[in-house]
Amino acid sequence: MSGIAEVLLNLGYQISGSDLKLSATTERLAVMGARIFEGHAAGNIAGARALVVSSAVDEQNPEVQEARRLQIPVIPRGELLAELMRLKYGIAIAGSHGKTTTTSMTATILNYAGLDPTVVVGGKVGTMGGSNARVGKSDFLVVESDESDGSFLKLAPIIAAVTNIDREHLDHYASLAEIQAAFLEFVNKVPFYGAVIVCLDDANVQSILPEIKRRTITYGTTAQADMVASEIACGPFASDFRLRYRGADLGSFHLRIPGRHNVLNAMAAVTIALEQEVKPDVIREALVTFSGVDRRFQVRGTECGVTVVDDYGHHPTEIKATLDSARQCGFARVHVLFQPHRYTRTFHLMDEFARAFNQADTVFVMDIYAASEKPIQGVTAEALVERIRQFGHRGAEYAGNMDRGVEALVNVARDGDLVLTLGAGSITQAAEKVLDKLRGLGKQ
Repeated sequence: MSGIAEVLLNLGYQISGSDLKLSATTERLAVMGARIFEGHAAGNIAGARALVVSSAVDEQNPEVQEARRLQIPVIPRGELLAELMRLKYGIAIAGSHGKTTTTSMTATILNYAGLDPTVVVGGKVGTMGGSNARVGKSDFLVVESDESDGSFLKLAPIIAAVTNIDREHLDHYASLAEIQAAFLEFVNKVPFYGAVIVCLDDANVQSILPEIKRRTITYGTTAQADMVASEIACGPFASDFRLRYRGADLGSFHLRIPGRHNVLNAMAAVTIALEQEVKPDVIREALVTFSGVDRRFQVRGTECGVTVVDDYGHHPTEIKATLDSARQCGFARVHVLFQPHRYTRTFHLMDEFARAFNQADTVFVMDIYAASEKPIQGVTAEALVERIRQFGHRGAEYAGNMDRGVEALVNVARDGDLVLTLGAGSITQAAEKVLDKLRGLGKQ
């Protein structure tokens, strides 16, 4: 939402908006000229010509109800994004995981190559000055699509990329098959002169390949892909790999972020750039400048020999990938503070979560971040901890609130260890709290 607001502000529109709590993001928009309200109230939309809402806002919201009463159009985020794309050369990145990083990498490469794209992405990007949006002067529009509520089906990009498909957003979709059907509908909206770029390593993506009716380019680590990665070496906070595209050697590439999953994300971005005739050497140089995205394995600091990393991972697949990356960094031990996000997600994926923390030496679980959902009986942080233990983990503990979780982390962390704060809710505040506690210990 904030990315779209930033683009519209730069295009000269008058923007107002509200959020439950003010933040650095809302402050940035206010500095740019937006009128910002803390909390939702009917009076906030006075004078508005349209009300744009995220998927988290329902019909009971007072601003939505007031807009209905005043017959002001209520527009889903995805619909407005589709309108922005309608007169542009649209490049949309979709997927259950990795789409923020892939979108950011794509934007970085195209901008470095002088293509000057407009960009809307779901995270703060270092190569975009810490913003999640930029306004370019070219016809290119690079966007991160949102499958959570099906609104990505409103988009009609010329290039569509799918990083992976997973059991996610089961509050909206009835099954994995329904999720796959939505992604298939999304890619088949690409015009006949466009292209679909998909990850062949992902079994759920591979299974929809026969039904894709547009020109398709595959990438992955198997010999059957069009774009193939080899010689993958993931070290401390970096990754190196070699690429071949349809038999042609593109050479070696370097990323300043770790993890095999990020190599795959980069491959999607590289393929998109090649479709725009960006030279491999330019792509190689651009990727070296990419420093990552806010809350994606973001190093927040080191105190008393303990490194603290904050990550947005809130799905079992993301957690496993993040912990794999952490293990490749060579730390003595890895300690996790995890805040489950949404009761529905925890309910549907309880066993998957229980198996996701095997690479962590210790895992402390905070209470579930509701994200406006109502509690589900029996779905609690304590129940998740018990399930993690039942699946064989010997270091799982219930933390409850953030302060107790931070205290638990500081008590177990030692010189050479990694502390990882994981989740999509308020957990990001814990990283600085851990660092503050460690600083205090260092002064004693």
